Amino acid sequence: MDFDFALLLVIATALCGVIWVYDKAVLAPARRVKLEQAAAQVEGALPEEVAAKIAHEPGWVDTGRSMFPVLFIVLVLRSFLVEPFQIPSGSMLPTLQIGDFILVNKYHYGIRLPVTNTKVVELNTPERGDVVVFRYPKQPNINYIKRVVGLPGDRVAYIDKTLYINGEAQSQELLAQLPPRRPERLVMQENLSGVPHQIYRDVMRKGIVGEWVVPEGHYFMVGDNRDNSNDSRYWGFVSEDLLVGKAFAVWMHWPSLFSIPDFGDVRQIN
Repeated sequence: MDFDFALLLVIATALCGVIWVYDKAVLAPARRVKLEQAAAQVEGALPEEVAAKIAHEPGWVDTGRSMFPVLFIVLVLRSFLVEPFQIPSGSMLPTLQIGDFILVNKYHYGIRLPVTNTKVVELNTPERGDVVVFRYPKQPNINYIKRVVGLPGDRVAYIDKTLYINGEAQSQELLAQLPPRRPERLVMQENLSGVPHQIYRDVMRKGIVGEWVVPEGHYFMVGDNRDNSNDSRYWGFVSEDLLVGKAFAVWMHWPSLFSIPDFGDVRQIN
């Protein structure tokens, strides 16, 4: 999805903030002056309906003023703490299902400004095995999610559907064949430098073969659905400044608009 929600949220928050400040500094004092002038022209108390009409706020002022704190809180939470994402494809099967709604820790790899993604506070760096949301290098307005396989300086090879990190094969153990009698897909348990997780391997599809050296400030990302993932094996490395955050939990599964949301599979992402 190429819709830049972050930019829209920043613009909406800023616009409502300007309305709130303008009302506070200009419009509200003007309304008070009108009330005082009206009260001075009558004997006794100003009728309630007249006072209410003079003090009435325009609709756009009321909307902007009331929406500003809500939008500001959402902007802070989404930009610096946790952001929700939906999984649109099967590239991370079996770890993440199509329709999974996940939570992403936005500050784990450093605090960044919204929209520009500029890092302002250094914290952690990605570790091999992390599941990471990042901006697709070829089209940065689109978010991708993959697993970190190669760190800066690593030599990564993919041969016979096996990952090699700095010359060491990452072990795989067969867990299941799908379907059992005439398997089209294998479910494997891969141990990626001490991080165990499941992957899919297609039986009939021939895997890509290649070797890459990860440059400084970059990462090599691969999907767990190894034969059905558009990842670093095809388009290269992910720069550190394109990182969005670390995926840490699935909180809902909702595969389609006309299905019922499922909250029964809440889990951590490994």
